Amino acid sequence: MTTALITAQARPLLEGRLPPQITPLWWETGEELVALAPQAEIGWFDMFDKSAPLEAIRRARDLKWLNSFFAGVDWLPLDDLKARGVRLTNGSGLNANTVAEFAVMAMLAFARGHADIVRAGDRHEWLAPRMEGNRELAGAKVLILGYGEIGQAIARMLSGFRVEVVPVRRSGADGALGPQEWQARVGEFDWVVMAMPGTPETRGVVSADVLARMKPGAVLVNMGRADALDQGALIAALNARKLGGAILDLTDPEPLPPDHPLWDAPGAQITMHMAGLPTLASKVAAAQRFLANCEAYLSGAPLVSEVDLALGY
Repeated sequence: MTTALITAQARPLLEGRLPPQITPLWWETGEELVALAPQAEIGWFDMFDKSAPLEAIRRARDLKWLNSFFAGVDWLPLDDLKARGVRLTNGSGLNANTVAEFAVMAMLAFARGHADIVRAGDRHEWLAPRMEGNRELAGAKVLILGYGEIGQAIARMLSGFRVEVVPVRRSGADGALGPQEWQARVGEFDWVVMAMPGTPETRGVVSADVLARMKPGAVLVNMGRADALDQGALIAALNARKLGGAILDLTDPEPLPPDHPLWDAPGAQITMHMAGLPTLASKVAAAQRFLANCEAYLSGAPLVSEVDLALGY
């Protein structure tokens, strides 16, 4: 028999549906996860606090396949997993629609000053009409850095608002910009949307130089990874009013301390890593993928969404 140590959050969607060769152990707390880890051949160790999952991975010496709902796997010890021969599957695409909807919602809200309207409503204050500063998405040019499942979903949604979308791709083909082209042309765009995975190649890619090249009044949107952005340079650019603003779902650190200067940087809107929170639809999709991968694992077939541990995605 094959023992699978699985988060109890998935139990209602998986119980009674797993292959008979798999014996599930359901964990609810980090303490339970760590204690049961040595029994796991298959693991589903997801928690928002990563300390217990990392300790469980260290203790799970018989682990052969680790599954995760999260698309980003840069928090995992990829080199160690590779050395131990552990296969890894991630949640690539499972919450792409969720993140894309959140990104477009945030862009629309920013464009029309929705946050100020909500705050005035909380104060029972009727705002005077704002004649300056309103934007439309229609006719805007948007650069999307990272054209995986999330970047493509954002592009599809923005197309409905008559936005001109230009992605960045390794090949630079079919209307896309290549990795060596986009930085020189970043000043052409009204919005720059970051949806990149966390890898050594993407770390710090939106640098002080890139921010300086951006169009005056442009807005930066980060739905990818905090370390892809020079956060200190962004704060300086916002304080100098060189940018129109920034929508940041990721920050460094998280949670952001109350006295951190990013909170008060002009035009900064921090969405507190809420974009990718699971929905019922994404949970169902994750369970279905896990069940399919259980069958594939037992039969020796390829696993859906298996991560290349050398590349990190």
